[in-house]
Amino acid sequence: MFLKSRDNGDLVEVLDTAPLFDPFQSEVPGCMHAGEEMQDARNFAKSGLVFPSGEALPRCWMDGNYRAA
Repeated sequence: MFLKSRDNGDLVEVLDTAPLFDPFQSEVPGCMHAGEEMQDARNFAKSGLVFPSGEALPRCWMDGNYRAA
């Protein structure tokens, strides 16, 4: 799955979607897709990622207490 970095607009390939859907995980493993060479995998903060369209990630992916609000 590809998401976009809020900081610079580069695409991030999410390597494991389970932490992405878990609202109690704040980071997801991924690889930045910028430049010609494949970048090394690292963790990205979910708060710094959006969908490629620019839409924010769903609240239920980010906040474990989303039902309380």
